[in-house]
Amino acid sequence: MNAESLDGRLLFAIPKKGRLHEKCLELLSGADIQFRRHHRLDVCLVKNHNIALVFLPASDIPSFVGKGNVDLGITGQDVILEAQMESHVAEVLKLGFGRCALQVQVPEAGPIKSVDDLAGKRVVTSFEVLAGQYFNTIDDRLKLVEQGRTKIEYVGGSVEAACSLGLADGIVDLVESGDTMRAAGLHAIATVLQTEAVLIKSSTPKHPTLEPLIKLITSRIAGVVAAGRYVICEYNVLRARLPAATVITPGRRAPTVSPLEDEDWVAVSSMVEKSKVADVMDQLVTIGAEDILIFNLDNCRV
Repeated sequence: MNAESLDGRLLFAIPKKGRLHEKCLELLSGADIQFRRHHRLDVCLVKNHNIALVFLPASDIPSFVGKGNVDLGITGQDVILEAQMESHVAEVLKLGFGRCALQVQVPEAGPIKSVDDLAGKRVVTSFEVLAGQYFNTIDDRLKLVEQGRTKIEYVGGSVEAACSLGLADGIVDLVESGDTMRAAGLHAIATVLQTEAVLIKSSTPKHPTLEPLIKLITSRIAGVVAAGRYVICEYNVLRARLPAATVITPGRRAPTVSPLEDEDWVAVSSMVEKSKVADVMDQLVTIGAEDILIFNLDNCRV
């Protein structure tokens, strides 16, 4: 593959490994973005669209997108802030996966119980910028100066081991389930930020002719995200109970209501969040709804 084969194509940056990689591949498949990545090649052409996928470290994607080297990208909100590229990229869409928290963690059995206790001590992290900004605010509030201010030190991985090895009094790291931190004897005393995967584009695009394709891909990805978040709930209910039913299942805009042969009854179809399905079904039963069915969505446009 040479540079000429990329001319005129939309360049779409995807994390090449790590916690977001597999979810991104599922998203591309759901959006019918067809490609075959050859072994050890980080650039591949999409078969059914004028797109080239570029597989990059997630930490590099904000800079590539912000500087206009690639047109679209998927990365974490934390990575954008750490790279200090939030003014150079536009967040197009939250993707609903890769959710975690950037937290301040300390030894559970230790004397430090709050971030004020940790201020002025040693903190190890892979997020120097975000940790530095966070503790600068605390140091300023506590009027710590010079050598008395918090010392932020960078490590590239296994941050949770820093306290047990005597390298730090506390750490700042991403936490998903918290199992790793608990296993290391750590617990959270503060949350710096909540983060998830997002679709981003440059704030000042270099290729305005690609905007229609960007909108198309964004719409497809939004459909996949919505299909993963919602199900279709269908049921029959007495017409007299319809106002109560539509409060329980209002849908995204409004439920679909269809008459039945029995004029006293109607059929209702509505999109419901997956996480609320069990509660919604229980409430429908309470108002006398019958034949309640749930259907998964493979894809949609909303």
